[in-house]
Amino acid sequence: MPPPDIIALLDAHFGSKIKDRKADAIDAFVVVAPEDLLAVCRYLRDEAPLLFDILNCISGIDYLELDPKKAPKAGFEPHVEVVYHMSSFNHRHRFTLKLILPRWKDNKPGELPEAPSVTGLWHSADWHEREVYDLCGVWFDGHPDLRRILLSEDWIGHPLRKDYEFPLEYHGMRGR
Repeated sequence: MPPPDIIALLDAHFGSKIKDRKADAIDAFVVVAPEDLLAVCRYLRDEAPLLFDILNCISGIDYLELDPKKAPKAGFEPHVEVVYHMSSFNHRHRFTLKLILPRWKDNKPGELPEAPSVTGLWHSADWHEREVYDLCGVWFDGHPDLRRILLSEDWIGHPLRKDYEFPLEYHGMRGR
């Protein structure tokens, strides 16, 4: 099924819960709110013409322009995106779903934005969500074991955040 048809099915079933869509992108996608993520993912996984049985990856992206001169021209407000790439073995099609989150929960710097965990739908989400948490600082509610996966447990911060400042030293070891 081509992506425009997938988007049409989602629009018909979820209506205004589909916040944005782009069928002509290299990876066609829809945007949903965090509170609608599980229902939309369940539909994508279980609906006969879709059957997205594989969650290929989850990525986190921090959209922040640090240069105050460039920020007005950036074309976006600062935010974090969580991007879900999925495929169907049966139908041999793929699709992308996005969440757009604030950089910080309740606009409080350091308070991680939250999204529901999809580990109950796709087991492969376990490590993907842990990686996005570890590197980008997104908290996945309901994840069975949300802890760092690449960095040590005592690491401070999330290095793929645009405003992250690398420590000068870690446990007495100095960087370059």
